[in-house]
Amino acid sequence: MANTKDLRNRISSVKNTQQITKAMKMVSAAKLRRAQQAIINARPYALRLRSVISKIAEGKGIEHRFFRKAEKPQSVLFIVLTSDRGLCGSFNSSIIRFADKHYKENKHRYQTADFFFIGRRAAEFFKRRDVEAVDVVVNLAKDIKYGIAQELSTKILEWFATEKYDEVQIIYNEFKSAISQKVTCETLLPLNQTSEESASLDLGGDLLFEPNADEILDQLLEKHFSIQIYRCMQESIASEHGARMNAMENATKNAGEMIRVLTLSLNKIRQAAITTELIEITSGAEALQSS
Repeated sequence: MANTKDLRNRISSVKNTQQITKAMKMVSAAKLRRAQQAIINARPYALRLRSVISKIAEGKGIEHRFFRKAEKPQSVLFIVLTSDRGLCGSFNSSIIRFADKHYKENKHRYQTADFFFIGRRAAEFFKRRDVEAVDVVVNLAKDIKYGIAQELSTKILEWFATEKYDEVQIIYNEFKSAISQKVTCETLLPLNQTSEESASLDLGGDLLFEPNADEILDQLLEKHFSIQIYRCMQESIASEHGARMNAMENATKNAGEMIRVLTLSLNKIRQAAITTELIEITSGAEALQSS
C-alpha cells in the first residue's frame, strides 16, 4: 500500500501534467480558430472551381488527358494525410486503419500500388510493414502554404500525364466541426466530368474559348488540382487541431479525476494514521490509570 509521501508525489506529478494538457488545449483551440477560418474561406472557391470545370467538360467535343479513364487501371497512387505529432486522439489511427484496409482490399486490382505520405505518422506505420513511399512530406503544420500544394500537384500531374499512374486517390480527415472529423477517400485523377455542383450551374449556353479549349483547360485543371490538394491539407490541419484540443480536454478532465481519487486515498491514509495514534494515546492513558 502506498504511503503518504508516494501519494503526494503522484498528486504533484499529475497536477504538473494537468497544467501541460490544459496549456496544450488552449494552444490547439487558438490554432483551430485560424485553421477553421482558413478552410471555411477555401471551400467555396475550391468547390465552385470544380463545378465550373465539370460544366465545361460536359460540352460537346471537349476532351482532355486528365479526364481520360483507363478501362483497366494498372497503377494507382494513394496520397495519405496524417500529422507529424501525436497526442491528438484517434486522428492518426483512424486514417491509418482506413488506408491500410483500403490498400489491402484494392491492391489486387492494380499491378502497382504506391503511397505518397503527407505527415510522418503514416509513413512510419507503413515503413514498419515494408511499404516504401514514393515521397514523404513532413512539417506540414508549420509550413502549410499554397506553394507546397503547387509543387506537389505539379509532380503528381506529371506522373499522371506520363502514365506512371492511371489513378490518384487521396485519403484525409475532412473537417466537420471541432469535435467531428470524417475519414474521406477521393479520386483526384482522372477528373470526373460530372459533379453534383455542376448540375445547378448555368454558364449561359454555348461556350467560346479563346485562344482554345485545350490551353484554357490546361491552366484551369492545373490550378484546380493545386487548389484541391491545398484544400485537403487545410481540412487535415483543422481536423488535427480539433482532435488534439478534444484529446487534451479529456486528458485534463481525467487528470482532475485522478487527483480527486489520489487525494481521497491520501486523506483515508492520514485519517487511519490519526485514528491509530488516538487509539495508542487512549490505550496508554488507560494503562497508566489502571496501574
